Amino acid sequence: MYKYDSYDQQLVDTRVAEFRDQVRRRLEGHITEDQFKPLRLMNGLYLQLHAYMLRVAVPYGTLSSAQMRMLGDIADKYDRGYGHFTTRQNIQYNWIKLEEAPDILADLASVEMHAIQTSGNCIRNTTSDQYAGAAADEVVDPRPYAELIRQWSTFHPEFSFLPRKFKMAVIASDTDRAAMRLHDIGIQIVRNDTGELGAAFYVGGGMGRTPMIAPCINPFVPLDRMITYAEACLRVYNRHGRRDNKYKARIKILVHELGKEEYTRQVEAEFAHLLTQGVEPPLAELERIKAQFAEPPFEVGISDEVDRSDPDFALWLDTNCLPHKAPGYIAVTISLKPVGGIPGDASADQIRLMADLARDHSFDELRVTHAQNIVLPHVKKADLYALWQALDAAGLGTANLDRIGDIIACPGLDYCSLANARSIPVAQKISERLSPRSEEIGELKLKISGCINACGHHHAGHIGILGVDRKGVENYQLLLGGCEGADTSLGTITGPGFDEDGIVDAVDRATSVYLANKQGAERFLDTYRRIGMAPFKEAIYG
Repeated sequence: MYKYDSYDQQLVDTRVAEFRDQVRRRLEGHITEDQFKPLRLMNGLYLQLHAYMLRVAVPYGTLSSAQMRMLGDIADKYDRGYGHFTTRQNIQYNWIKLEEAPDILADLASVEMHAIQTSGNCIRNTTSDQYAGAAADEVVDPRPYAELIRQWSTFHPEFSFLPRKFKMAVIASDTDRAAMRLHDIGIQIVRNDTGELGAAFYVGGGMGRTPMIAPCINPFVPLDRMITYAEACLRVYNRHGRRDNKYKARIKILVHELGKEEYTRQVEAEFAHLLTQGVEPPLAELERIKAQFAEPPFEVGISDEVDRSDPDFALWLDTNCLPHKAPGYIAVTISLKPVGGIPGDASADQIRLMADLARDHSFDELRVTHAQNIVLPHVKKADLYALWQALDAAGLGTANLDRIGDIIACPGLDYCSLANARSIPVAQKISERLSPRSEEIGELKLKISGCINACGHHHAGHIGILGVDRKGVENYQLLLGGCEGADTSLGTITGPGFDEDGIVDAVDRATSVYLANKQGAERFLDTYRRIGMAPFKEAIYG
């Protein structure tokens, strides 16, 4: 994984010192809240319903055990003993005191972490495939290219005040595990017919009040020109993006209004101009970065067998583990969604335990997933049973990956000042109601947002739930048919909304329709696409 050099460390240390002075001046009354707000947002500090919230960057979701342990220590020292892992592969703390925020940033800097560009109208944390470097279906590890984007975009003077926030994802597999086409820019590393690596660019995706799926504007950009092409995409957006209306300021609106062809034409023209300016980072820098993502020293000739005699362990193995490209190893997903739990939350002790397990069993490496879970990417199969026992004893051994209990949910009205409705209680009730039928239902991705901003990705859920305000009362809309994978689709609203208990009943009825109509090994999504909305709507509304 990437290690800071002297420039990286100086950059974050300088930012900590700068922010410490800004906080001091705010506490002493020398600057107003209006003056302070853009400064704190540049450091990932939000003012939420009850307290400040700090969002910490986890670039492309990759963490060392020391970094993970620090996240647990921060939860104990500065919060209420837990952290919340997000759909941007970051972590948030919801109970931060302003006067302690600089100390948190200093602690983060001591383990090569920061909160830079986790907020504001800039290029946010670049996300990637949580199985990068382990998955057998990738053409290359995408993380060096995500790291190159991080270095290029951090404090980029031209893109520090974009029309709106900007999100990028990089994958290297036909299996999209990062919702790549629902980003402002999605990049898939591909190999052409002659074996050369390049980048396919998808531009103009996103969720929120106007969800859109990004079209492919260029199927193959040579990798030595990837950054230049990304710069061209952003320059056209920065030039034409709306700044008079924040609801129409995202790049998806620009691509839609210009049209894919005209937007692409302008990008290609800007790209040709930039090539004459020599803006691409030298290949030597990419090679330096790639060297830090070398494969771990996998043992050869180790056993590929696993003792499945414990049925609970066998279920977890089948559900939460992904085949690894190296014989004798496996990638493990640790569920942060126990039955009735708060999706994405982990206690300080659980965070430190996961750090220890990564140190002992996964070459000192962890990943945060966009589904708010944690991955140990490189575990020997011989260690699996002991690993599962440790996880299970700590409440981290739930076998529910991509099942109905593996719910994505934003913090909602329990914490967020933008939310219209609570997400957490709905997720807990659905989990408690339907998790006992998890194996019968099979793969079903359920996502909940507490407002139209869609931080819970409800548009992309096989079943999606959107909380809205109806004359001061929380109301929940039900959507069906969304998907964030390679066959990306947006969910369709079924009809009138429900109260909190009613939406749980509606989800229950929808799963019953699926079970009554499924053919063979069909997933919920497959059955929905085959039979359409009508049978579900009839059962839900009578």
